[in-house]
Amino acid sequence: MFTPSETKYLYLLRHAQSEFNEKGIFQGRLDSDLTPLGFVQARLSAQDLIDKGIEVIYSSPQRRAYKTALTVADVLGLEVIVDERIREMSFGRYEGKPFLELMENEGDIMRSWLSNPLKNPLPTQEDMEHFKQRVESFLSDLLNTSYKKILVVAHGGTLHAMICLALGLGLENLWNIHMDNTGFALLKHSSGRFELKHLNRLCHREVL
Repeated sequence: MFTPSETKYLYLLRHAQSEFNEKGIFQGRLDSDLTPLGFVQARLSAQDLIDKGIEVIYSSPQRRAYKTALTVADVLGLEVIVDERIREMSFGRYEGKPFLELMENEGDIMRSWLSNPLKNPLPTQEDMEHFKQRVESFLSDLLNTSYKKILVVAHGGTLHAMICLALGLGLENLWNIHMDNTGFALLKHSSGRFELKHLNRLCHREVL
């Protein structure tokens, strides 16, 4: 599925806290700005990356990810490359609703979806095959760049998908992975295979 290449390190960073995160709103393709806490989280993430040798930053175009990426880029002295393929999955007509309200009113649908989104997609959500293809395409392209240490700033769904596809877990396990706001994952690619070195690393947030 992925082209063999020299050793690469893919640092995956979920965006900092957004206003909709704070309010418990189901976001998907909707957007909102970072909260004041979110900007602090992003800055702490940047400090944690100073000694990692990051060469390039890729970001989702959505504000919560892009502003996180810009904050990190300001500290590291790098540019941000925006890539549409790592937008969050569209959750269809459930977007914009409080997550707890959905669990209360649409609990069976939500629990089935969280258990296996391939088998039990949400009503009017993004087609899972399309979602897989765009994330897989992005991941393949990363392996064919000249960069060896790459930061990707995106969303829970797209980053979970990258991990599932890299490790051959299948997207039915999409929500069996969890990443908090500014949680780090690290994928190492060497000799044609991926290793997950850590998941949802939050050491940089201990001061909060």
